Amino acid sequence: MSASGGVVRRSLLDDLATSMLTLIAERKLAPGDQFEAVRSLAERFKVAVPTVREALRRLEATGAVELRHGSGVYVGPNVGRLVLANPLALEPSPDRLVELLQARALIEPPVAALAAKTRAEAPLEQMAKDLDAAAELIASGDHAQLAEVNMDFHRSLALASGNATLAEVVESVTVVNAREQLEILHIHGDRQADLDEHRAIYDAIRSGDPDLAELLTREHLDGVLAVINERLQHP
Repeated sequence: MSASGGVVRRSLLDDLATSMLTLIAERKLAPGDQFEAVRSLAERFKVAVPTVREALRRLEATGAVELRHGSGVYVGPNVGRLVLANPLALEPSPDRLVELLQARALIEPPVAALAAKTRAEAPLEQMAKDLDAAAELIASGDHAQLAEVNMDFHRSLALASGNATLAEVVESVTVVNAREQLEILHIHGDRQADLDEHRAIYDAIRSGDPDLAELLTREHLDGVLAVINERLQHP
């Protein structure tokens, strides 16, 4: 295939994928709902079945759809997202990890302040559950699961802001460095102090104190960043 032919094919696939997303939105389908069959989509958009499958695989890579063998096409959990973490990203280098944490330190404190003003109830309830789960995991020594719960706490904090796009930005950055969070826990050592900081942030948001929520979140992330910088200087 020539270079121009490749560009045309990519454009066709992009247009087809976008048309499928539009169809999902028009039908008001939610994550988990079954979508139209592959052959039906091919007839609808007047393209070959393999082309439909290729476009669907692109959507599957973003989590917008799920292809279930022998069952069909289903709407995926990320169908409505505007911001996505790269599903094929390599493990961040130490320098890249510092940049990610610096970005979080700039983004998340004002998001915490907004969360203290908005206080969306369901995410606040999830934050409380994450705190309880973290306490149990610290007691049991399950540090791998603890890292996941800590990341979920930060995602729920962003959702409590009531701004879905901000929440997606925060999640996209936390997902990228979720693998490194376990190493941070090992280096930091004081998991109870980390939990106490999360509790203080939650209390500030729950009580509707945006200035304190922003301050505590900034101090918390600055502390995580200090741990990483220490690791880089003394590996």
